[in-house]
Amino acid sequence: MTLQQLIRRFRVLARDTVAPYLWADEDVRDWFNDAQAQAAVRARLLLEDSLPAVCQIVMEAGRHTYPLHASLYELTNLHLVDAVPEPVELKLVSRGWLDREAPGWRVGEGVPAGELRYALQGDTTLRLVNTPTAAGTLFIEGYRLPLATMTANDDVPEIHKAHHEKLIQWPLHRAFSIPDSQAFDPNRAAIAEGEFTAYFGPMPDADMRRITREDTDQTTVVYPL
Repeated sequence: MTLQQLIRRFRVLARDTVAPYLWADEDVRDWFNDAQAQAAVRARLLLEDSLPAVCQIVMEAGRHTYPLHASLYELTNLHLVDAVPEPVELKLVSRGWLDREAPGWRVGEGVPAGELRYALQGDTTLRLVNTPTAAGTLFIEGYRLPLATMTANDDVPEIHKAHHEKLIQWPLHRAFSIPDSQAFDPNRAAIAEGEFTAYFGPMPDADMRRITREDTDQTTVVYPL
């Protein structure tokens, strides 16, 4: 569905079909953009493995920390395709894990010299361990947020059309949650939020996202520099 169609369906369900509307189009558009971002995270809907701007980091010799694309929130795979021998595993871990398993990693001790073995995902950055000794390109696969904000009437959500109708529940939740408004209805707001959560799942908090990406058994094949 287009953004215009989604807004129309929202107004029908909210009984807000006669101008002047209770909720401005600008607000409803914002709620639908929030809904798509929430859905993408809750249900891990957007797995990216091809867009260079999102999935590639150009590494430099002597530099260990790099910014991640702003849309990425959970990494699933890291690998190099540079033509070098002897592949080694690159594992996403936590600093605490490295402190236990490879003491001295911060100064290049505890990990075989010259080998890329581990990665630390921060909120907006990625740190490689060891520090690369030569240039190369790191390829990333991971879950991301939508890349563009819907603003025009003919814009379409990036997530699959099978999910579009369920997005409407989030704007309904937000609309009926506004205090001190004539449409404030906490019961209807809770019902809409419940339907949204029942379909897309609960929203993980920051701690849960951190635990999910750290100390897992997932490994990737990577080649040393």
